[in-house]
Amino acid sequence: MAMLDEHQHKIVSDAVAEAELTTSGEIVPVLTQASDSYSDVVLAYCAAIAFTAMSVMAAFPTFYTDLWDGLFGGWGHDWTTGEFTTLMLGVGVLKFAATWAILQIDAVKFLLVPGPLKRARVRDAAVRHFKVGAESRTHGRTGVMLYLSMQEHRAEIVADSAIATLVPAEAWGEAMADMLVEVRKGCIAEGIAAGVRDVGKVLSPHFPRAEDDVNELPDRLIEL
Repeated sequence: MAMLDEHQHKIVSDAVAEAELTTSGEIVPVLTQASDSYSDVVLAYCAAIAFTAMSVMAAFPTFYTDLWDGLFGGWGHDWTTGEFTTLMLGVGVLKFAATWAILQIDAVKFLLVPGPLKRARVRDAAVRHFKVGAESRTHGRTGVMLYLSMQEHRAEIVADSAIATLVPAEAWGEAMADMLVEVRKGCIAEGIAAGVRDVGKVLSPHFPRAEDDVNELPDRLIEL
């Protein structure tokens, strides 16, 4: 399902066309709901909670067997090793399943994913999509991707080799800041458009538009 409607897409497309009037750089804005499923993180949490529960039971077996007998109205009896092991494994499975179900809620899952991991995976996804969709696809290697990942609340700017050689990474700071100010207010299209215009301003002095410049990449927002 698309995150932005036709009018919002036009806001971004118009910003790309406007920004490229003064530069030979090709700006590619990309919007995605999330950069990774983080299934490995979910499994790690599930396993950790399940094994923690089983370890606590193993450390205090009498407490749990007495609790079981009290809850289910049974007479106290001598638990065999096999019975207790079965109970412990059952609790572990239930803890695993319950944790997995809770972490299917995106708000909870993304809250628990460590910040450095989110940053790394957003960056990896941005570079991966740039390599597929923009890298070396322009004559002068002047492609720039503006990548926004909503669930992680992260953005990246990835530039082709010719641009990266002349423009330091910190030069994109204003573009990132202006974009995120609008995105935090819920104005996603306006935020991306602001970032695109700022990227154009950074590129213009280094890569001015020539009279015979050809538009090599589409002036549109890509939703993944």
